[in-house]
Order: sequence, then C-alpha cells, then structure tokens
Amino acid sequence: MPFFVVYLHRARGVELVLATLALSTIAVASFAGNLIGGSLADRVGPRRTLVAGLLCSAGGAAWLAFVTSAPEAFGAAACLGLGNSIAWPAFDSLLATVVTEEERPRAFALRHATLNLGFGGGALVAAGLVVLDSTRSFQLLYLVDAATFAAATLPLLLLLRSLGNRPEAAEEDVAGGYREVLRDRAFLAIWGLAALIVAFGFGQYEAAIPPFATGTAHVSAHALGYVFAANTLAVVVLQLVVLRVVERTRRTTALAAGSLAFAGAWCIALVAAHAGGGAVALFALAMAVLGLGETLLSPALGPIVNDLAPDRLRGRYNGTFVLAYTTGFTVGPALAGVGLRIGDGSAWFAIVAGGCLAAAAWSLTLGRRLPAPAAVPA
Repeated sequence: MPFFVVYLHRARGVELVLATLALSTIAVASFAGNLIGGSLADRVGPRRTLVAGLLCSAGGAAWLAFVTSAPEAFGAAACLGLGNSIAWPAFDSLLATVVTEEERPRAFALRHATLNLGFGGGALVAAGLVVLDSTRSFQLLYLVDAATFAAATLPLLLLLRSLGNRPEAAEEDVAGGYREVLRDRAFLAIWGLAALIVAFGFGQYEAAIPPFATGTAHVSAHALGYVFAANTLAVVVLQLVVLRVVERTRRTTALAAGSLAFAGAWCIALVAAHAGGGAVALFALAMAVLGLGETLLSPALGPIVNDLAPDRLRGRYNGTFVLAYTTGFTVGPALAGVGLRIGDGSAWFAIVAGGCLAAAAWSLTLGRRLPAPAAVPA
C-alpha cells in the first residue's frame, strides 16, 4: 500500500489526482462491503465471512498488477476495497468473541501490533522489489500481495472451524438490526470521532506521505520503504509497553493522547520535507511518532465498540463502526490529492495536524457520553 499512489502515477502514468482518487475508491467500495460483512458475520459466522472477504481481496490485488489505465485502476481498487471491507468487521467480531471482555483491550492491541508487523514486512519486501522505472517490479509486488491474501484463508479453513460460528438470525432483517445500532447515541459519538481521526490521521499515511516525501523532499523509493518500516517497528516495540499505561487510564484519555501524537507526527513530517540531507531520518521519526499514536488508539477504539455491542448485533456494530474508517479513508485521500497541490504540499500537513488536534479535544468530551464500562480501562 505505501506504493499504491506512486505505482499508478509513475509506473502507469495515471494523473496524481486520479491516483489518489483510486486510493479513495478502496474506501468507497467499503461503504457496501462493511454493511455486508457485518450482516454476514451475524448470520453465517465471522469465520466464513472473513474467508470470503480475503479471497475477494486476493482478486483485487492480482488485478491491480495488470492495470494500464485509470478506469482499470478504479476497478481493481474497488474489488480490493470490497474484500477488505467484508473481512474487517468479520475479523473484529471473531476476535471479540474468542476472548473475555477483560481481555479485549490486550487482544485488540496485540492484533494491531501483529497487523503492523505485517505492514512493515510488506514495506521492506516492497523496498527490495520495487524499482521506480520498472513496471514489472510493481507487478511482482502486487502478485505477491494477492498470494498472501489467498494464503491467509488456509488457517481459517483448517484450524478455526470451531470458532465464530453463529446460528443464522433468520427472524431479524438486516435493516432492523442496523436501525437499532444507529439509535445508540454513545456509539454514534465514538463513530464520529473515529471518522475524524482516520481522515486526518490514518488516511494521510498512504495518500499524502509517499508523494510528499518522494516529490517535495526527493526521498528515494528504497528509503520510503524504510520510512514506513520505522512506523511498524515503533508499533511492535511500543504496543505492549503503552498498553500497560492505557490499562490504568480512561480510554477517552488514551484517544486524546493518540490524536495529539498524530498531530505531532505531521508537524515533524512538515519539517522533514525541508531538512535536506536529514529528510529520511525525520520522516522516519514522524512515522515512529505516528506509531506511538496508533498504540494509544488500538486498545481503546475497538474495545469501546465491542463493549457497547450486544452479542446478537456484534457483527453489525463492527460493520457500522468500520464505516467510520471507510469514511475517513474516502475523505482523507481525496482531500490530500487537492491539498498537496497547495504550494509544495507543506500547507496541507499543517491542516491535517490541526484536524488531529480537534480530534484530541473531542476525545476529552466523550467521557460524559460513554457508559462507565466502555469508557474506563478493563
């Protein structure tokens, strides 16, 4: 994913705004996929739903390797986004049901750390494979990506047959189930906060940093891979340490601290673009600070949602909540494509830092809206 926009723009000749909009298409397809995945997780079980989503993602990644135009890029991105969005709520529902309520913060924190270990490993593989002037190197990268999606289904099919199987909710229609979710005001408040964090935080990670670093700061493709690896290393190293701190504080305070870390990361990236020879080191530091923010957010957001969710609607709660990420990943990259055209892109990073500061302020107001079990540490 760190090379998605770079691949379309530099290897396939897709205009930068269209390339960032193609990245947004992954999120646009997710508006349907999140609801489908949440409903299926409640009806047929999260394990089966997760397998279906992963196989769809494999098809999208393989298609991406062979796109030659913007319309094809949009199609491949839509397939990839649909698969990812079906799998995500199913995965979270599966995870929430195989641990106790007290274990959820640790489980979601560990899930985020291992997820980032995969991201970092992928970034290192990409840095070794990709040559900016070689389209074949990008093709190989996305074919390997497709193979890993497909391979991920094997343990789900063979080893988890007893996990996450739910009886079908034949008597409860999908619309009625989602109406009940949308009547939960505490859930809607955490949903809005998550959408803001993703739009000005996670959504800029893939859409704004790669073109800003390789364009304004002239960072090489190989160095960009190591910059993203710094984020992964920070998450893996810090997650369990930060978890011990988060377990002793209110979850809303952790959300505020994580948002502040995101704002700090974008400020460092802004300085890095004008640091000359020190650009790579500063971009790596920005990604490490971003990782710190992630370790503060991961033990709080997922557990809050699953503590609010009744068991019979857990899939739909997770599916609706993932829509907050979908919204952020749609709006964030789309805005980045326009914002990066303001001067050399520096002004855009000042704007997204301000958005993260707003998220921090919002987090501190949530303590009055969330019920005590969801707001306080387990």
